[in-house]
Amino acid sequence: MSQLKQKKNDDFFSKVYEVTKCIPYGRITSYGAIARYLGTGRSARMVGWALNVSHSNQEFIPAHRVVNRSGLLTGKHHFGNSTTMKQLLENEGIIIENDRIINFEENFWDPGKELK
Repeated sequence: MSQLKQKKNDDFFSKVYEVTKCIPYGRITSYGAIARYLGTGRSARMVGWALNVSHSNQEFIPAHRVVNRSGLLTGKHHFGNSTTMKQLLENEGIIIENDRIINFEENFWDPGKELK
C-alpha cells in the first residue's frame, strides 16, 4: 500500500475512533451511522475495518458499542472470543438474544444528531 493511501486510511481510522469514543455507556450505534456522520455514507465496511484493528490502539476504543444496522453483533469475532462483545454490552444493560440487540431503537445513539 502506498504511503499516501496508508495516511488516508490512518486519518479515516482516527476519525472513526474519535466518534466511537463519544458513544455513551449503555448506548450503541451502527457502522453506517458513523460513516454517514463522517460524510462517507458508503463506507460502513471501512468503519468496521477500522474498529476491527482498534484493539491495538493504546487508548480504549469502545468498539463493542458499534453493531450492524439491524442490531446484529457482526464484529463479535474481533474481541478475542465470540462472547466478549456480548458480555461487554450486557454489562452496560443492553439486552441481547441470538447475537441481536433486542432494545436496539431505544439504545441507538446517532452521531449525526448527537454530535454537532
